[in-house]
Amino acid sequence: MNLSDERLERLAHKLRLPDVPALVSSLAQEASTKEWSFPDFAEALLQAQSDLSDARACDTLQRLAGFPARKTIDAFDFSFQPSVNRKQIQELASCAFIERVENVMLLGPPGVGKTHLAISLGVEASKRRLSVKFTTASRLVASLAEARTAGTFSRRLMGFVRPSLLIVDEVGFLPLDASEASLLFEVVCRRYERGSIVLTSNKSYGEWGEVFSGDTVIATAILDRLLHHSTTIPIKGESYRLKDRKKAGIVTTPAG
Repeated sequence: MNLSDERLERLAHKLRLPDVPALVSSLAQEASTKEWSFPDFAEALLQAQSDLSDARACDTLQRLAGFPARKTIDAFDFSFQPSVNRKQIQELASCAFIERVENVMLLGPPGVGKTHLAISLGVEASKRRLSVKFTTASRLVASLAEARTAGTFSRRLMGFVRPSLLIVDEVGFLPLDASEASLLFEVVCRRYERGSIVLTSNKSYGEWGEVFSGDTVIATAILDRLLHHSTTIPIKGESYRLKDRKKAGIVTTPAG
């Protein structure tokens, strides 16, 4: 490494532009071949550094989010689920709903792609350097119940309140007792008009009383806050998992 390279590396480190030294070398040949002006070269250099920084930040945010898998909107099979409006999902993917502090409710039977869409919206948020947390309803209440016993409730609660986007999967998959319902209510209340929630459920709103062990009062209170500023996306159709099993010949559709 010559003196000039050393100075460049020190400056890049000081300015927190760690990739600049390597990028200068990789872009110099292209700049010479294409006869870039100095401003063109500077723009290309800074754009490349910005892209690498964004990619690293996105990867970190997605790991911290706790996604069970990384799903994208491009990978969603809209042709298999025609009830899902592609244009509406693409608009939500702009993450403007997060800026407006609105919620998204994905309702439908198991396997129709609710979790896929929820995660994909979280992935889009992370690309914009917005913090995301993914959890299931049962895991959320179990985590908070454990923290309450351990005396760390406030800190654990903030883990569900602080992120720009909270994704709560599988509401209704298992019923919640009164204590568990109160914990979910606490999270929804703390985020109300402060942070967006993407929620998936296999239950219609009319069935939410059953989700909370027949307590229609708390079900109504939770729904009132969730639906005040929200978009509801009902999804109808077959299960993706059933589709894949049919393709594999494991499940056959009865004739007639």
